[in-house]
Amino acid sequence: MGKMISWIFMTLALASCTTTGPETDAAPVEDRSGVARVDADSVQRGNLPDILTKGALSRRSVYFALDRYDIEEGYRDLVAAHARFLVENRDFRVLIQGNTDERGSREYNLSLGQKRAEAVRQTLLLLGVQETQVEAVSLGEEKPRAEGHNETAWAENRRADILYSGEF
Repeated sequence: MGKMISWIFMTLALASCTTTGPETDAAPVEDRSGVARVDADSVQRGNLPDILTKGALSRRSVYFALDRYDIEEGYRDLVAAHARFLVENRDFRVLIQGNTDERGSREYNLSLGQKRAEAVRQTLLLLGVQETQVEAVSLGEEKPRAEGHNETAWAENRRADILYSGEF
C-alpha cells in the first residue's frame, strides 16, 4: 500500500510539472506535495470534493485497541495523508470525534474518547497542520457505529473520526 501511495504522489508531482497556461516572466513554482489544492469556500455542506470522497482520503476513521489511545502503525499513513491535504488546503477545517465502545463508565468513556481525538489532533499538528484547522471532541459511547454487544461491534466503535468542513 505504501509503495502504491508513493507511486501515486510521484505521478501527481510529475504531472504538475507540465505547463499549460500562458508564459510569464515569473519563475514557475513546482508543487511537490502531490496533493491537490481545493477551494474550501466552494464546498457546500455535505458536498465535499472528490479528493475527500474517493481514494485514501475517503477513509476517515482511526481504530484503537481496547482502553488504548495510541495510533497504531496501520493508521499512521492515513493520518499523514490527511495532514498533507490540510497543509496544502489551509482553508479546510476538521473536527476529530473520539469514540469508545459501550463498556466503562460514562466519565471514563468521555475521557478515553477525548484522548483518542487528541492523539489524532496532535499527530496532525506535528505533521504541519495549523492549530486553527483542527478541533478534537469526545463523543464517548454516544455515537456507536455498530449496535451489537460483542467484540466485533466494540472494535468498530473504538475509533476517532475525521470530519471535514461541511460534514459538521
